[in-house]
Amino acid sequence: MALAFGAEHVPDDLVWIEGRTFTMGSNDHYPEEAPAHPVKVDGFWIERTPVTNRKFMEFVKATGHVTVAETVPDPKDYPGALPEMLRAGSLVFTRPKSVNGPDISQWWTFKFGATWRRPLGGLSDLRGKLDHPVVHVAWSDAKAYADWAGLDLPTEAEWELAARGGSDDTEYAWGDEFMPNGVAMANTWQGIFPTTTTKPKGHERTSPVGWFPANGYGLHDMIGNVWEWTSDYWSTRHPEPASHSCCIPSNPRGGDAEASFDPRQPEIRIHRRVLKGGSHLCAPNYCRRYRPAARHAEPEDTSTSHVGFRCIKRKPATGEAQTAP
Repeated sequence: MALAFGAEHVPDDLVWIEGRTFTMGSNDHYPEEAPAHPVKVDGFWIERTPVTNRKFMEFVKATGHVTVAETVPDPKDYPGALPEMLRAGSLVFTRPKSVNGPDISQWWTFKFGATWRRPLGGLSDLRGKLDHPVVHVAWSDAKAYADWAGLDLPTEAEWELAARGGSDDTEYAWGDEFMPNGVAMANTWQGIFPTTTTKPKGHERTSPVGWFPANGYGLHDMIGNVWEWTSDYWSTRHPEPASHSCCIPSNPRGGDAEASFDPRQPEIRIHRRVLKGGSHLCAPNYCRRYRPAARHAEPEDTSTSHVGFRCIKRKPATGEAQTAP
């Protein structure tokens, strides 16, 4: 149920991000982050943490929503798929004892029965994890939650502005050093990915939201813990910067829907969206995407044990009522 509120009465779990022009992207890391370019974003409210299992459970109880991971795939959407693989489930990371080459199937397994309720598949459950980020949610699940809550998913530009915490010129959301004074500032991989971890037993995966320090805007887990869905279609690069200050993009949206399909799988027509923030699996030796500028493509139908989301609320147009969940 949506309740009216003004700027003076905002739910505690929403933080106001002042609109401004900032430098989006990076020229120093992965090619899809380039080119760095100025964009202008209007102000908005954003959730202080990723959506938790506790909150997602409330949504499911209220609506009866069935997630993509709990739904048997339609064979028409997956031409050539083995019939025995067309069962409900989701991708789960399992730490291998050793690896041979870069094939990710050595540590990713599609587990039948893995869902947000059973994050490791089998008889796993949410005991002790109600305040962890919900995982095994596909893009449509995140959007359904946002619609129910009277919110929306952020654009990539909105998300990146919030993640930077008020600083445009630092490598990380907290400064230029990954682990200042040896202190972990986010839930990322510690050790050598994917075989060895130095984290205590039971802490290798997601952590409770708010466990690590907030950024300059008071937002937790914008980096690490879980990747987060945005509303933008995937593009292989950012657009080239405007040559004149008068032409800086305002509230930019992502790439073209048709161009978001994976060219490596031309027979499968599943749009891809932009993920932001990295996760507990990002490691210096493998995936250095624990930075605000980092981005990753994810098919809309795909859910995994390291992808979640958070929502935003934009200012209404003049004369339009503002609502909150």
